[in-house]
Amino acid sequence: MTLTADSPADRLVLEAVGVALSALPANARIAVAFSGGVDSSVLLDAVVRVAGASRCVALHVHHGLSAYADEWLAHCEGSAQERGVEFAAQRVEVPRDAGVSVEAAARAARYRALDAMCATRAVHTLWLAQHADDQAETVLLQLLRGAGLAGLAAMAPEYLPAGAAAVRVRPLLHLLRAQLEQYASARALRWIDDESNADTRYARNALRHEVTPALAVHFPGFRDALARTATHAASAQRLLDDLARIDLDAAGCDEGRALSHDALLALDDDRALNLLRYWMRSRGLVAASTARLTDALRQLREVGEAGEGHRLRIDHAGQALRSYRGLVYWEAGDSSEAADETALTERAVSEFTWQGEAIWRLPQWRGTFVFAAVEANPGDAAGAVSGAADADVDVCGHTDPTPNDPDTLPVSVLRRALLSARSRSGGERMRTHAAPGSPSRTLKNLFQERGIPAWKRDVPLLYVGDDLLFVPLLGLNRAALPAHVDATEQRVRIIWRDDLLIA
Repeated sequence: MTLTADSPADRLVLEAVGVALSALPANARIAVAFSGGVDSSVLLDAVVRVAGASRCVALHVHHGLSAYADEWLAHCEGSAQERGVEFAAQRVEVPRDAGVSVEAAARAARYRALDAMCATRAVHTLWLAQHADDQAETVLLQLLRGAGLAGLAAMAPEYLPAGAAAVRVRPLLHLLRAQLEQYASARALRWIDDESNADTRYARNALRHEVTPALAVHFPGFRDALARTATHAASAQRLLDDLARIDLDAAGCDEGRALSHDALLALDDDRALNLLRYWMRSRGLVAASTARLTDALRQLREVGEAGEGHRLRIDHAGQALRSYRGLVYWEAGDSSEAADETALTERAVSEFTWQGEAIWRLPQWRGTFVFAAVEANPGDAAGAVSGAADADVDVCGHTDPTPNDPDTLPVSVLRRALLSARSRSGGERMRTHAAPGSPSRTLKNLFQERGIPAWKRDVPLLYVGDDLLFVPLLGLNRAALPAHVDATEQRVRIIWRDDLLIA
């Protein structure tokens, strides 16, 4: 596409977008985070000019924090339509968690929504409109907060957050706000002004309106200097992350969802704190202050020496750091919830009429029930303790089933009523022993008895009619099985497979 640059600012913006575009595969689609402000309006306009409207999708997040949020949504949709660009929007609720600012909570909610919209459209590149002034403000804020290297590294030109669907790219990061405003004026763009941007009670606004203008007078090159500081910090942080990955490989359990208590405490304080920071980032958790992490490490050492790790519970941003059976892990919830129990997630009930299918896919659970046919065996008809009950559980919570897993049931049980997959609500009971009259136990007690970590307990409960039939990691509920069955009847083994394990 041949372009004509009408001004220096026009040329700089188009060149920046062109460089970022050249790094993408041919015809790759681009999602633009479109707030409707001047920065994102410039980015969307330039992307359309360079890449063409068909390759773009404008994504807007409605936070509901401003009285004008609906008007902003309408403006953004109209701007996208004028350019022939696909438009999508998502409304979010900004949580008000203790210890987390509204700005931080809104930013986290915004990125979750943007990533979700990218995932549903199979778009793998999300472009953001931050510029050199934003970068300088971020470095200053982090310096004033006493942040470490990760904070001083500020915003990367390109990165893929853990678990994200799209790479985040900032094509305009080396351009000044004034250059973007010149581009917008020359192109006669229309944009919205967020009234909160003038409120100097917010730290970033105070820097923007009162501090950086003074810096520009006395230190004209401060933006470049702060950008170099961010680059140096990012380089040093990469080295620390390399070290943390080595330590996580040694101390991590269950794909990094937990740490071995002993392995963590074998590290000196600096190295253990570095591992904790990296681990939290890799789990997508809100960063904690050095003081808070230092106190957490102190408590971990104290409970480890006293052998009372199960008593540890440290709240942080809606999560709780726990130590249980030699593992350190995060679970959702705060100290008002019962210890050793994961926060229960409510999902919609799924129902299924079984007619011999081999699998039942449950996207909301990110997994699949597998109904594996087995040869009829009279020895199976008597029933036995679940194979999971006899399994060996290692320090990371992994189980190795016994060779002769007796978790089978006659197909008539699956056909006798509608199957349903339900969330745990608390208090459910099941009987894992086949002996008539053996007592039922709560799922919580069974999970604890078998050393199953809290983060693994959020599993779908399989019901047949109103009877609990099967619980992943625990096995069949013997109380739901008939006392006498035809030993020649076809039998089925129920298996739960997470998405990463289903072939």
